[in-house]
Amino acid sequence: MTHNTMITIIDDDEAVRVATENLVRSLGFATSTFASAEEFLRSPRAGNTACVITDVQMPGMTGIELQNVLRAKGDRTPLIFITAFPEDRVRQQAVAAGAVGFLAKPFEGDAMIACIDRALVAGA
Repeated sequence: MTHNTMITIIDDDEAVRVATENLVRSLGFATSTFASAEEFLRSPRAGNTACVITDVQMPGMTGIELQNVLRAKGDRTPLIFITAFPEDRVRQQAVAAGAVGFLAKPFEGDAMIACIDRALVAGA
């Protein structure tokens, strides 16, 4: 694992953002964090990240809507979804559009690590 690999974390809950960022950094990855999908899309990080970890339910644009926007642009960055409301219909939609992970909050660190590993292989 390399410190040059950038993983982006998008969640409106600051505590979740910080905890996820700490986990990802402990693995040796660089991170960027955003409180909203819109903030991410306006940033130079959009299109320049190895993997996006995003909440499903956020004010404004949801994680699923973000995935749709990215795919419509031809951006195939791997996405990992995290949610406090793990609805099967939403999971199926996310996976059908190419999500490499869909985790219920609170998630185990090992589950996130496995998703990141899959994402980096998928994005290679």
